[in-house]
Amino acid sequence: MRNLVSILDGNTFLVSDHRGDIEPSHDFPTGLFSFDTRFLSKWILTLDGQRLHALSTDDGESYRTKFFLAPGEPTHYLDAKASVIRSRAIVGSFEEELTVLNHTGTEVEFTVRIDVEADFADLFEIKDSRRKRGATTITVSDDELRLSYRREAFHRETTVTTTAPAQVDADGLTFRIRIASNSRWTTRLHVSSVVYGARGEDIRATLPYGGSRSADAIRAEQQELIDRAPKLGCDCEPLAGAYRRSLNDLAALRYESIALGVRLIAAGLPWFMTLFGRDSIITSLQVLPFLPELVPPTILMLAGLQGQRVDDFRDEEPGKILHELRYGETAGFEEQPHSPYYGSADSTPLFVILVDEYERWTGDDALVRRLEPQVRAALRWIDTYGDLLGTGYLWYQTRNPETGLQNQCWKDSWDAISYADGRLPGFPRATCELQGYAYDAKIRAARLARTFWNDPAYADRLEREAADLKRRFDRDFWIADRGYYALALDADGRQVDALTSNIGHLLWSGIVDESRAGKVVEQLLGPRLFSGWGVRTLAEDEGRYNPIGYHVGTVWPFDNSIIAWGLWRYGYRKEAGLICDTMLAASRYFDGRLPEAFAGYARDLTDYPVEYPTACSPQAWSTGTPLLLLRVMLGLDPQGEHLIIDPAVPPGMGRVELLNIPGRWGMVDALGRSHEPADQPQGD
Repeated sequence: MRNLVSILDGNTFLVSDHRGDIEPSHDFPTGLFSFDTRFLSKWILTLDGQRLHALSTDDGESYRTKFFLAPGEPTHYLDAKASVIRSRAIVGSFEEELTVLNHTGTEVEFTVRIDVEADFADLFEIKDSRRKRGATTITVSDDELRLSYRREAFHRETTVTTTAPAQVDADGLTFRIRIASNSRWTTRLHVSSVVYGARGEDIRATLPYGGSRSADAIRAEQQELIDRAPKLGCDCEPLAGAYRRSLNDLAALRYESIALGVRLIAAGLPWFMTLFGRDSIITSLQVLPFLPELVPPTILMLAGLQGQRVDDFRDEEPGKILHELRYGETAGFEEQPHSPYYGSADSTPLFVILVDEYERWTGDDALVRRLEPQVRAALRWIDTYGDLLGTGYLWYQTRNPETGLQNQCWKDSWDAISYADGRLPGFPRATCELQGYAYDAKIRAARLARTFWNDPAYADRLEREAADLKRRFDRDFWIADRGYYALALDADGRQVDALTSNIGHLLWSGIVDESRAGKVVEQLLGPRLFSGWGVRTLAEDEGRYNPIGYHVGTVWPFDNSIIAWGLWRYGYRKEAGLICDTMLAASRYFDGRLPEAFAGYARDLTDYPVEYPTACSPQAWSTGTPLLLLRVMLGLDPQGEHLIIDPAVPPGMGRVELLNIPGRWGMVDALGRSHEPADQPQGD
């Protein structure tokens, strides 16, 4: 992604090369996308038949960028007689301003050409290299190029217009222009995408932010969100830069759901620009102390789409929280089960955890009372459909072997769950962190039942079940001769013995016996798992280890934020601070924006974290990582109506202070002092 440039507004986004061109791609999602459909697959600019070369790119804002270009080979830039500026923005639609500058002392004729294609590919068609089944028609007029795709009732359309006279043909637009000496020529190109509904109108048109908007309106809307976040005062520029970048990206990733018209956070550009159960919940947990108003729409959307029936195709079961919701062609024609798809075993207990954590920070007991049926249904799912073998553990196995996910934990690639020697276990599988999530969900739900639902008997039962789960888990998952918890149990109850980062999630959940915590911490920060840039997903001496394998050796920032939270919970402040320090050090090499993942090479092999080639960026739970790390460093934890301050600021970080923490505490800084709104961060 480093050589690609992306801009976005919600889940409408554009990915191009460093010149601003889009070339047809069937293996990576370059192009203009909205709601899972590619509306531009080619957008190539030439000047007098020549491709242009990049001089510089200004991508300071998420929704717009500017390219400075010159014709000819890079060695000829010194003598360039012309240059081109492409200024573009996503403002509901896609707009690009082309400016050609004549740097000579005489009038010059130029031919400017934009080649245009729209393949209307679904994201899954790009990922799986599928052919289209519908038909595209192209309509040409004097001032407009219209490309329309139909497959039965599925109808999508791209329209290109311009403010300057052009020769329009089925493959693009040509401008034949004359520019006076040392002068310029400019045109504005407008590309609209239409997602037709059953009534023949754009189904986004009725949404509050669904139409075209001005750049000023987008900037003001994003700035309003950023201004509501706590103000950070610190001496550490990587922390300050990552915090600023995270707030900007969170503002940019918000999109409107067609289903309910609420503002949600898309999971990640380019592959995951939609609602995900697991990703959206963890992102909500990360941002909750900073921007709590972002969380209720996610909770309510997930509750509203909670599973109601048994549907093998969608892996749906009563009480289960969805994995992923898509709007594209393959979901519409049920070639993929994502309408929505329920193939994750962790989103359901995580949903319960989020409801409780939200109330702890905000005191919003009305939402907790409203969601009592949904939380109880989620807990029933854990004990019934989730316990596939009736052993008291949370297992997974897809009901849909054709298009369902094999692995339904956060490490959901096909080879992510393995024995130490690299063999893959059969199904069903019970990964360790799922048991931790289930334990935490029951402990938290017991508090909700006792405090808000007036059901102490139910609370007592949940606490007994949690205590029993913790005891059995320690017995069945602990590998005594190696000093860590197994990654999973296989269908025969045998330990899947690979050493992985999953054990850090166990610390966060609280399921680890205190007597085992020290050994777990040693493993997490030992050389097998800890690269120096962060904790790897898989230890470097395991059979499937690959430093650039998606879930088998890379370092995931969100994973490390959860691990740091777990270390802090068990009192390992120094170790938690080390994770925070290394993650923030890594962020410097990504301009403050931590990617989805980066390579697991040891730090003494490289002077910088090595990029994972197809990592999403921005990705929501990586964007949320600096916020959770900041919470860990400052020791912010809600307990009833009190804010616990127990810091884990790493040595050398200097002053770190957060003002105006929202929620039930009003205006409070990270040292527990009350402030008036006008107060500014003070030196420490």
